[in-house]
Amino acid sequence: MKRRSLFGLVLVAFVFAMPGRLMAQPDIEPAEPYKVGTFAMGYEQFVGLVMRDDSTIVDLVEANKAMELMPQYSPVDMPDDMLGLIEGYEYGLKYRVYEIVNWMVEEGQLSGSDRPSYVHQVGDVDIRAPIQYPSKIMNAAVNFYTHACEGCTEEELAERTRQRQENRGVPYLFLKPTRGAIIGDGDDVIMPYGRDEIEYEVEMAIVFGRSGKYVSAARAYDHVFGYMVAMDISDRGGRPPGGFSSGLDWFVGKGHDTFAPHGPWIVPKEFYGDPMERLHQITVVDGVTVQEAHAGDMIHNIPELIEYASSLITIFPGDVLQSGTSGGTGSGRVERATGSGYLIDGETISATIQGIGTLTHRVVREQSVPDDLSGSQLPPTSSYRD
Repeated sequence: MKRRSLFGLVLVAFVFAMPGRLMAQPDIEPAEPYKVGTFAMGYEQFVGLVMRDDSTIVDLVEANKAMELMPQYSPVDMPDDMLGLIEGYEYGLKYRVYEIVNWMVEEGQLSGSDRPSYVHQVGDVDIRAPIQYPSKIMNAAVNFYTHACEGCTEEELAERTRQRQENRGVPYLFLKPTRGAIIGDGDDVIMPYGRDEIEYEVEMAIVFGRSGKYVSAARAYDHVFGYMVAMDISDRGGRPPGGFSSGLDWFVGKGHDTFAPHGPWIVPKEFYGDPMERLHQITVVDGVTVQEAHAGDMIHNIPELIEYASSLITIFPGDVLQSGTSGGTGSGRVERATGSGYLIDGETISATIQGIGTLTHRVVREQSVPDDLSGSQLPPTSSYRD
């Protein structure tokens, strides 16, 4: 895809700032809120605005080209992929997006039967994972009090929560693969061959918009671009006995293909507000609500997670930090019609974060593997567990 330097952007009515420094904000506000996502029609992929209660998708590059035909608007190089949009957003590009939104609203392009060719109904496009692909996904492990005490009674949960609040320590993070693991709304979650202890976990994904190292909690939101829904699909089957072992195998548990659903789009932070006040996340499996939590259940809040992550590794635009999941995962054995706490072939998972959207995926069991494998592959769980 075409990628251009931020230095090539021609921004109108204000001076462009060097990367790493925020420019003075021009006096412009969007007429309507929007979300941003990656979509496709046929074989053509594009970055789009999501508007009008998630019903309308605008091809951002094509809308920008159309607006440039008007004499009052000077040319601006609009990136045609999400990473490019995120990289330039806080350095002035968002004000061009605001101009596009305001122009379309003023011209009545978002409603009626004669809408321009770059405005689509959401049902007419293929929803892809918004970022293809971040350089890293950082995940918070056991970051909700209810998840740290799956299956506990109310009394046990209260006591365990009290103990943890007195000694929270620092967050525990792990890395997850990107390409291969990341899938978009509607794509299948594949249960790897013979791995039958697969769990769901709904999580808020924080998308970074600015680079940083040692970002303090007080400055954390300055580095955030926006928020999306994520699922951390997990393989709880572990590794077989023998050989090297040092406790949990995070590669086995978290690294399979399709185990990082993202989307369906990103809400820029200016349209979402403080996630620690607003977050409400829900998971439904085949019509049964198995998880529901608010931000108050978090052990380490989002600014603290950002401070910790950036003390270990530099964060870059487009990187993703997932804030953890609540109680109600498969290990908690929430009762469903299948009688299993784990996912079953053919089930449907829906993960929702209010104010952002819903990811929906079908679970599909991988039926076979090549017959020429040497035996060094990860074996079926049933081969070493009853």
